[in-house]
Amino acid sequence: MFVNEDNGERGQVGIGTLIVFIAMVLVAAIAAGVLINTAGFLQTQAEATGEEAADQVSDRLTVVSVSGDIDDTAEGIEGLNFVVATAPGSDPVDLEQTTAQIIGPDGEETFTLDGDTTGIELSTIQGPDVDDGDDPVLEDNSDRIEVELTLDDVYADLSEGDGITVTFTTDAGASTEQEIRVPTTLTDEEGSVRL
Repeated sequence: MFVNEDNGERGQVGIGTLIVFIAMVLVAAIAAGVLINTAGFLQTQAEATGEEAADQVSDRLTVVSVSGDIDDTAEGIEGLNFVVATAPGSDPVDLEQTTAQIIGPDGEETFTLDGDTTGIELSTIQGPDVDDGDDPVLEDNSDRIEVELTLDDVYADLSEGDGITVTFTTDAGASTEQEIRVPTTLTDEEGSVRL
């Protein structure tokens, strides 16, 4: 405290120090607010990235079986039949949002498994009844849908000994790759062959 000897007035010393202290507290509070907002934004972004990464790993299809329809001349395959299910731990997979890519000796073709594409037919083995208009969404690991591809419409017939790779990619970005090799000898008595 400061006392004036002439008139006896008293005054407080340290007002400047107090102002500097308040300014420092305000600056620290503003800085803390910015750090908290940034940390919250980064946490939200990290959670979203983690969920997307997990979906790309787990939300995929599993090919249960593959068979081929032998053409009338017994010299090649004119259709492919895939039985698909969801991978363990997968969220529901909508086949209408799933793409298939075929890579083989006749080049590459990519198409959607929406059932409206010429040469693609979906039929229920177990699960959603797509024949009665249900959406082709595999919700449970026990659901099975057969995807029938008529090769003339979506790619090209496969000859004996040909090999192709079919990649199914779900809307989450998860891919399942299936390699197919046509046997070197086919007979017209078989009708279809397991690939």
